[in-house]
Amino acid sequence: MSVIRVVSYNIHKGRSATGSRESLADLRLGLYGLRPDLLFLQEVQGRNQQRFSLDAQHESLAAALHMEAAYGRNAVQDATDHGNALLSRYPILHFENQDISDHRMEQRGLLHGVVDVGGAGVHCIVVHLGLLAKGRSRQVAALVERIKRLVPSDEPLLIAGDFNDWDNRLAPLFVQQLGLVEVFAAAPQGMDEIYRLRRTVARLRHSMPWGQGFGATRSLELGVGDHAARLTPPPRTFPSAFPWFRLDRIYQRGFAVRRARVLHGAPWKKLSDHAPLIAELELP
Repeated sequence: MSVIRVVSYNIHKGRSATGSRESLADLRLGLYGLRPDLLFLQEVQGRNQQRFSLDAQHESLAAALHMEAAYGRNAVQDATDHGNALLSRYPILHFENQDISDHRMEQRGLLHGVVDVGGAGVHCIVVHLGLLAKGRSRQVAALVERIKRLVPSDEPLLIAGDFNDWDNRLAPLFVQQLGLVEVFAAAPQGMDEIYRLRRTVARLRHSMPWGQGFGATRSLELGVGDHAARLTPPPRTFPSAFPWFRLDRIYQRGFAVRRARVLHGAPWKKLSDHAPLIAELELP
């Protein structure tokens, strides 16, 4: 049995939430304190020829955290490029970056690595989907096709990143087609305060005489039933100073979820425009 600490974080190219200052040094300290085993990072600058302090961010973070690194370059400009990165305390056996760009204005990719965790190959896919709904649907279709082609159904799988899916429309695809579960839906007390309150109210209503007869409908709507619970919306992560949108996710298959948290408040609200997610997962 292995317990793995997984963190997903859009690091905003190593700049603060407002973009007014560099935050990479503070990011290194913050991530070091989390003691992650796997880091799924988005908006990582692999090259910055204008500012050396922002160059090769995946290598800088990996060196500070004593982790291996894989980088998938997506957006390329004259002096910079950025994309996704996978950092691992375990050996990275191999990785590939698949271009899933839907149009010229947004360069996107799937960084797919296989990590050796105690002899088990764990598939890790870092994603950063597009801003347009139709484009995201096509990108998820490419993701589903890749998984069905390259990931055996009996091997553990993690997909994490910035999905830009603020209305949670893509969740049924992951649940129904791939058998994935979002970690906040599976974790003990893993949902945010609004949904915990709704479930508490539902239980109270069900216990009252006037609340009988509505159990089946209420279970589906409020997430009491197993299928509906797996579609529970994830927490709010953007903007980090006042989180409102549910953009970031960690999906898993083959693990038991021990704990899941979104890191609000200091110092995270200043380090990036997204709040990071952290989950403790148990691999049998």
